[in-house]
Order: sequence, then C-alpha cells, then structure tokens
Amino acid sequence: MFLARVTGSVVSTQKVPTMTGHKLLIVEPYRLDEKKRDRLVTTGRTFITCDTLGAGEGDLVLVCQGSSARLTPETKTLPIDAVITGIIDSVHVEKKAVYDRSDD
Repeated sequence: MFLARVTGSVVSTQKVPTMTGHKLLIVEPYRLDEKKRDRLVTTGRTFITCDTLGAGEGDLVLVCQGSSARLTPETKTLPIDAVITGIIDSVHVEKKAVYDRSDD
C-alpha cells in the first residue's frame, strides 16, 4: 500500500462490461521526505486507480496495488491493478504530524 494524491480522472466510454460504473482516478504517490522526515513529497510518478470510496481531486488516499487490489468485495471481479482503499485524515511519523486533512 502507498499514499497518493488524487490529481485527476479518466473517462472511458469503451471498456469491458465489468468496469462499467466504476470511477477511475489518476493518483500521484507520495513518500516521506528522506532528509527532514517532517513532510510528504511526491515521487513524480502517476497511476490510474479504481475508486470505491468517492475520493475526489486533491484528496490524499491510501492505494492498494497488485493482486491485493482485487481482494475487496467491490473489486473481486474487476480487471484492476490499483484501488483506493482509504481517504487519509492524518499521517504521523515519529510522533509528528506530517499531514492533516484539515490543513488542506
């Protein structure tokens, strides 16, 4: 699993029938700043995820990737590689808050 920020969405009118009605979001993974360890910084990569929670642009989310993405009741029959499994409220590292949703 990894943390990511939702940066956009994907619209696809032509897709396999099992994907009909599922929202696809573009996410950019984040990691802990290696030097200061007091903030999250982007990795510069992007992924397309299936959203099962109603996340929106700008949200920090928890993403599950690989075959584990198909282990939820909502995704067990979907041909996906990444799913949003949580919307993050806060992140604490070494007793310090490095992210708080209320600050966004």
